[in-house]
Amino acid sequence: MIAFAGNSVLCRIALKHTGIDAASFTSIRLVTGAVVLWAIANFLRGNGTGRGNWISAFTLFAYAAGFSFSYVSRTAATGALLLFGSVQATMIGHGLWAGERFNNQQLVGLMLAFGGLVGLLLPGLSAPPVVGSVLMLTAGVAWGIYSLRGKGIGNPTRISAGNFLRAMLFAILLSVLLLSSARLEIVGVLYAIVSGAVASGLGYAIWYSVLPVLKSTTAATVQLCVPVIAALGGIIVLGESLTLRFVLASVAILGGIALVILSKSRLNNAQPL
Repeated sequence: MIAFAGNSVLCRIALKHTGIDAASFTSIRLVTGAVVLWAIANFLRGNGTGRGNWISAFTLFAYAAGFSFSYVSRTAATGALLLFGSVQATMIGHGLWAGERFNNQQLVGLMLAFGGLVGLLLPGLSAPPVVGSVLMLTAGVAWGIYSLRGKGIGNPTRISAGNFLRAMLFAILLSVLLLSSARLEIVGVLYAIVSGAVASGLGYAIWYSVLPVLKSTTAATVQLCVPVIAALGGIIVLGESLTLRFVLASVAILGGIALVILSKSRLNNAQPL
């Protein structure tokens, strides 16, 4: 979870304090993530198959690109909260669309989380920029779809490696299209490399290695700490401040999602998100 939250902090640092552009950051992140995951997958050579596919790769690219461009105008804390909320909302919404029926506790949780999201985005002095918010919400939906497509299919490390290899081609194409506005700076490039190699590639490999031994409730609820860790990282590393609006929205969104996940796990023996 520290690695996942680290992506938010690293991206925000790079785009705020260095000269690198969002498209270049995305390309470097996906390329280095692909290299690390490919190396890990080949080193482990475990059981299971999977090479990824182009649809999943595109959703991975859409997540990474929306994530990077959003952080041009986004704090680490708010970005992580919007991302996490939209990922979980996408996966919960898929359950409803697939025919799941929620009990009263889950309905209260959904309303609480939705109310927190609305409260965070309502116009005001401390409201996050609209364009950046839409980009991060879109990134979250893309990541939710990517997660749903990858549940229970083959070897997750090999699949992730294959999807990263394909996604980096989309990212490189985006960088070529935006070549006129490309800006590379050594420090920003280093941040992108760390984001791709450590926070993404190594982080995903570690997560998927421990996921099989975690209970469904633990695997789902432990992700609630990601926005909190990102917020702490933003405060310590970037000197960002937390507004009352963000704190109240965090309690509502994370608390509401926790109600849904915990109840779903108890009643339906849900799989890890």
